[in-house]
Amino acid sequence: MSSISWFADIGLADRAAVGGKGGSLGELWRAGIAVPPGFVVRTAAFERFLQALEAVAPLRARVEELRAGDLDAIRAVSAELQARLRNAELPAELARELLAAHEALRARSGFSDVAVRSSATTEDASDASFAGLQDTYLWVPDGPRMLERVRDCWASLYSVESISYRRDRKIAESDVAMAVVVQSMVEARAAGVMFTRSPTTGDRSVITIEGAWGLGSAVVGGEVTPDRWVLGKITGEISVREISDKHIEHRRGAQGDVETSEVDAGRRREACLSDAELDRLRQVARQVERHYGCAQDIEWAVDARGALLLLQSRPETVWSAKEAAPAARAAADPLAHVMSIFGGRR
Repeated sequence: MSSISWFADIGLADRAAVGGKGGSLGELWRAGIAVPPGFVVRTAAFERFLQALEAVAPLRARVEELRAGDLDAIRAVSAELQARLRNAELPAELARELLAAHEALRARSGFSDVAVRSSATTEDASDASFAGLQDTYLWVPDGPRMLERVRDCWASLYSVESISYRRDRKIAESDVAMAVVVQSMVEARAAGVMFTRSPTTGDRSVITIEGAWGLGSAVVGGEVTPDRWVLGKITGEISVREISDKHIEHRRGAQGDVETSEVDAGRRREACLSDAELDRLRQVARQVERHYGCAQDIEWAVDARGALLLLQSRPETVWSAKEAAPAARAAADPLAHVMSIFGGRR
């Protein structure tokens, strides 16, 4: 069985095999929405890698033994397990398959640099999310470095934050696996996030867009105050326009990876998006929301040629969770909530 799936061949129904991020990117691709091309290293490859390590010494059992909140023990086990994963050799057959897929992606896109992104099976679900707990690597320059970063992504499943999250929620280790997305890099002129309902009020009639110069990692990581717009979802009318002083941006460094650089004075207070680009984002956001059937939290980028690409879409969870919560506690007497309106009179 192949360890690789291309975006065109997967969707959300495949999340158990390709993780939340991988499933969403495949879903977007198949829906005709522009995303950078790529493939997913399936969870089966992670399982085979882990089995080889487990044959030498326990790994998942070490996590299961940990008590929630015991940070000293979690730190020690995390350091031990991450070192084991990072120092282990990939099976030769798997390495060859990944290198062949990387070369095919390079030939298809014309770019050798890729993003290597963790895609846990429990990531981007509507009821809970591992988003941000595992690692992503940008501007990975070649095939051998890509192999290292795949292993680093697997290791990040055993970070202190990720282990703590699972132990706090009593998630069984057997229920967690890691796929890895390998995707052509976008030379982003501007990037950011957008929400198909207001993240502050929950209003479903608007789309909120936030963006800054360069890669979206500066926005997601909170290193820059982004420009912010609120648009009518149907009309496109811009009701809020806040242009910030964007003093830094993330760009490709001279040695690959990402570097932080100062934004020149002429662009610091210039809007990173035109009104025409805002409207294109609004239309794509509506298309994505219609496809998924629920409010979405979307990462986007506009490249140097002005092409709009989506990097991720996940269910909006904050307001959805509030709406799913019961308005009041269940009562033994089903009339109690009604009668309380009238001061308990019957």
